[in-house]
Amino acid sequence: MRINKYISHNTKYSRREADELIKEGRVKIGHKVVTDLSTQVEPGDRVFVNGKPVKVQHKFTVIVYNKPKGELVTKRDDRGRRTIYDTLPKKFAHFIPIGRLDFASEGLLLLTDSPKVASALMESELERVYYLKIKGSVTPQMEEAMREGLFLEDASKGAHEKSKEKSMRFAPFRAYKIIKNSPTFSKLKVVISEGKNRELRRFFAHFDRDVLDLKRVSFGGVDLGMLKEGKTRYLTSKEYEDLRKYLKELEKKEKNSKNG
Repeated sequence: MRINKYISHNTKYSRREADELIKEGRVKIGHKVVTDLSTQVEPGDRVFVNGKPVKVQHKFTVIVYNKPKGELVTKRDDRGRRTIYDTLPKKFAHFIPIGRLDFASEGLLLLTDSPKVASALMESELERVYYLKIKGSVTPQMEEAMREGLFLEDASKGAHEKSKEKSMRFAPFRAYKIIKNSPTFSKLKVVISEGKNRELRRFFAHFDRDVLDLKRVSFGGVDLGMLKEGKTRYLTSKEYEDLRKYLKELEKKEKNSKNG
């Protein structure tokens, strides 16, 4: 794992702040000062920031946060905009968001104190459930793309202006339901198994449909339920049990693929 990401995941510092600490010679791996921003942290490495060891958590905690619109999923914003960490209780300042919801999106966001759990869930094909409101009608072409999938050489429409990711492959939606279909605006419930950058906004933008509202209500079987906007909750015992079972199965598959 890259050194700035390692520090960000296990401390209160953002990646940008970690970069500054590295440049200032305040980071060590073992007894060696690290100044190269591309340095990778290997298993077994001991990392120090300002002379204090960075503690890696082996047990993990996961929380559910009902993110409101108008918050960025980042630790710091150079333009001074509000972030989720301005609302979250201070005890969760070191928690890592599992995936993203953009500034104008809302709903369920999972966070954890374990980089390993965060990576496993971000890269998973677990179902994500969203409610959408789009400008205009749902066309047969859009429904076909939802069923069959879609590849775009240029998927920059609907993307963030600074995004470097241009082409994108959209997997077939796991499910979708058209709640309202009209020339002015339409409402849908969609289930996807990926968490690509602004994936749904890019998908509908290809069909000249702006996403007016986007709310995630479920991720991997963890539901938002009646959690109020701006509030958090811990996973239930059943949700933890299901998550641990999933992670064990994932680890088993990885071992089998390496040995196979």
